[in-house]
Amino acid sequence: MVDSQVEVALIATERGGRWGLPKGHVNRGETAEAAALREVAEETGLSGEIVRYLTTIEYWFRAGSSRIHKYVDLFLIRYASGELCPQEAEVDDARWFSLEEAVRLVSFERERDVIVKVANLFREE
Repeated sequence: MVDSQVEVALIATERGGRWGLPKGHVNRGETAEAAALREVAEETGLSGEIVRYLTTIEYWFRAGSSRIHKYVDLFLIRYASGELCPQEAEVDDARWFSLEEAVRLVSFERERDVIVKVANLFREE
């Protein structure tokens, strides 16, 4: 949060053409919460603490000739430390955006819905 404004860190992929929330796979023996914190740290350089579970989204994507069905648990994570530094192997860019900017910029509708949900949570406080 900067000057009482809630911000969200988004990552860019597809040569900067696709913006979205950091996410990834859960390793064997790892909780969804631990995976979320690890993936955010790996993809953005930021550390935080989980505030609450938000939702699970599911989608299909192609990897070569295979179709993969993926489930992603999303959590509200409060920033604790770190500097934005995109993971070179998987992420083209990482930046802070206001919730309003993030809603306009994010590429996938289900992620947009989650950001709107977070904005509504902060309005209720």
